[in-house]
Amino acid sequence: MKDTIVAMAQPVGILIAVIFGVLVLYQVYSFSYFSGEKFKKLKKSIEEYTKNCNELNHHIQELKNAYVDVTSQDYGHSTLQDGSNYNFKRTEWNKSIKNNYVHNCSLSVCKNANDQPFKYLCKYFDIKANEEALSNFEAVLNDFAAAEQGKLLVKAERDLIITNLKTSIPSLIFSFSKKRLIKELGFEEIDLSDLYFPIYTFQYVSAGGNSSSKCDIKMDVNNLDRFIDYLSSLIKFRNSVAGQRALMTSRLRESIKERDNHTCRTCGISAHNEKHLLLEIDHIIPLSKGGITSENNLQTLCWKCNRSKGSKLV
Repeated sequence: MKDTIVAMAQPVGILIAVIFGVLVLYQVYSFSYFSGEKFKKLKKSIEEYTKNCNELNHHIQELKNAYVDVTSQDYGHSTLQDGSNYNFKRTEWNKSIKNNYVHNCSLSVCKNANDQPFKYLCKYFDIKANEEALSNFEAVLNDFAAAEQGKLLVKAERDLIITNLKTSIPSLIFSFSKKRLIKELGFEEIDLSDLYFPIYTFQYVSAGGNSSSKCDIKMDVNNLDRFIDYLSSLIKFRNSVAGQRALMTSRLRESIKERDNHTCRTCGISAHNEKHLLLEIDHIIPLSKGGITSENNLQTLCWKCNRSKGSKLV
């Protein structure tokens, strides 16, 4: 029996040694390739494309920082300690979250918030149904929608560049070191997550600590679209000529792009020529300068022109 085990162990040991040797050889090979002159020349040849991708990536991260400063009432900070015996521990107390995006409430309010999220969001997070609040949420939607489109476009552009280089890159490197290849070429990591969408929470934890419940309202692009419609239904517009005020929704964004033939109104670059071009919607007269959301005051700009314009009146 012992001889049989030894006999079986020898081929396994040899196989492990061979695999280890192959891995070591591949590491030496990949290090030699990425530090070689041929790769450095290849990296230099796409330097401008890499720079453009990274600049767009930075712009998208800036768009993700758009938010509306909506918070629940701040009741101060405290620390609760439970000294009960093990069998009487109030375990649900540990689920209690304290931050400005959480409203601690009764179970009935938590349930009603789930049934009528926008109504309770306005009521308990002190969102006023007025034109200023509507404009703020429209601006956030505009930025978030551009960020959602942009992060897919920049990834598609980067992947296209990498694919076009395939014949110039050893197949082993392309197949087994794709992530390292992207990094070594100078492309920065693209964050495809949606963690930047604010989440407002209604939270109930029983006084006895034996039960809890919560309702999360995630303000993603779809919910922002619907929330803007909800707010507008409550507002009596005072500062806009009747029929002139539009709603900055995803539908309006796309209709403005179609009207402008998916072409930047400043530099003339077009999505028909640049496949992965990020186009954004801009207020010609900024809201901060007295402009309003109307088709006549909206234009399509490429992300570079829009970023350089900012809130300036051109």
